Amino acid sequence: MPIQIDKLVRAKRRTIALILERDGSLTVRAPKRATLLDIHGFITEKTDWILRSREKLKAMVIHPKKEYVDGERFLFLGYEYELRLVPPQRPALKFDGGFTLSASARERGEVAFTKWYKTQASTVFTERVQFYATQHGFEPKQVKVNSAKTRWGSCTSSGTINFTWRLVMAPLEVIDYVVLHELAHLKVKNHSPHFWKLVESLCPDFKRQRKWLKENGKKLNLV
Repeated sequence: MPIQIDKLVRAKRRTIALILERDGSLTVRAPKRATLLDIHGFITEKTDWILRSREKLKAMVIHPKKEYVDGERFLFLGYEYELRLVPPQRPALKFDGGFTLSASARERGEVAFTKWYKTQASTVFTERVQFYATQHGFEPKQVKVNSAKTRWGSCTSSGTINFTWRLVMAPLEVIDYVVLHELAHLKVKNHSPHFWKLVESLCPDFKRQRKWLKENGKKLNLV
């Protein structure tokens, strides 16, 4: 797909310059006599640099740490829900179409949310593993939830499947991909072409889900 020019500036200059803005948009500064053919030809030559630079910009995006204040939004199963601070309640954090947190527990907000996410993750992941294991004839030993920061899931040699609680913030179809990925490891321990063929047979659109995780994985966190 051709690279789109977001802003073209013509000036008294001899060369064409490409400027990648912080939001990833492309500004082109070109000589007044440069033709559009010249400009697009130059952009084509620099396509790899533009794409690499945009990926670096994405990686540099800083997601602010949660402050646990009214109106702040939190992810669950791919949807964002608003938080409201309320008078003391038990438990301190509740969810019913939105989150409510005891105002007195705001300083412990991260602890409360982490505990809630872990509980939900255990329920969701166990249900999805059991569903797909029954459907496809897998026999996992057990399902565990951990706090891994660099891996969405893993499968031990003994058949235990682990998932980070952060994954429960992702859309269900993404969760299902990770579940099927780890179940596939019960049969193929490596990431060989044979493994990926098995994953594709279980989850035909797995590449789309992998892409979603690559692009949005940093959002699945509280810090």
